[in-house]
Amino acid sequence: MSLQQLVVVTGMSGSGKGTVLKAFEDLGFFCIDNLPVPLIPKFIEGIHVSGGVVERAALVIDIRAGERLHDLETMLSSLRGFEFRLFVLYLEARDEILVRRFSETRRPHPLAIDKSIREAIRLERKRLRTIREFADVIIDTSEYSIHEVKALVTDRFREHPRAERLMVYLVSFGYKNGVPLESDLLFDVRFLPNPFFVAGLRMLSGRHREVSKYLRSFPETKEFIDKVRDFLSFLIPLYVKEGKAYLTVGVGCTGGRHRSVFVVEELARLVKIRGVTIKVRHRDETQGRPAKTYS
Repeated sequence: MSLQQLVVVTGMSGSGKGTVLKAFEDLGFFCIDNLPVPLIPKFIEGIHVSGGVVERAALVIDIRAGERLHDLETMLSSLRGFEFRLFVLYLEARDEILVRRFSETRRPHPLAIDKSIREAIRLERKRLRTIREFADVIIDTSEYSIHEVKALVTDRFREHPRAERLMVYLVSFGYKNGVPLESDLLFDVRFLPNPFFVAGLRMLSGRHREVSKYLRSFPETKEFIDKVRDFLSFLIPLYVKEGKAYLTVGVGCTGGRHRSVFVVEELARLVKIRGVTIKVRHRDETQGRPAKTYS
């Protein structure tokens, strides 16, 4: 066997690329941090010469590449033509989050030699703008803990016993915290009545019986869920037929604690498609809660 999968991890400094690389190591990937761009072809050639010792590899290439980072765009375009599957994963976070992380760790930003951290972050984001466009998936880690970032990567890149199964991620979120950029489909449920303004429901979540009962009392709730269920039941088998491995469906409300959580739980219960595994994630309801799995 020769190289089957190459993941290029790139993105903003302080966004969690080191954490992601450790997750790939745990998954059995051969990993290299800060590989010089000109050495990528030699690295791939060396893997093939080795006789299939390495089947999956992950490389972190970022702003530390300096001026040669411009060559990465051409390199990624050429790698798309190789027999192995190339996956470009881009990590980012909001400016204020990156500033806080650098302040907490006291690590220097690669571009902050003669600039403030905020100036360095703005410059880095500008230089990475075209690289970002090559990404297969963009993950904003602003609201994720280290453990959640590792879990997200592990779920997506783990070799499952039945590789033909499509992994569908149903993610509830709050628009006030930003849209999860890894989403392939987005549904906005802010049109539903908000339990946040109902006495006795504000401190509960969409998984509590009282909140469910309140939301079910409105006919538009059932009509919307039925229409989305029918839409996903139509669309997902087409993705399976096309060979798509992952599909992320984001459902958002204002805070991500009531309406979106309820709708995601309902969809996970109602959408039943052969050959599909559904995972639920409530991004803003609580922190560190493990994903639920439905088959």
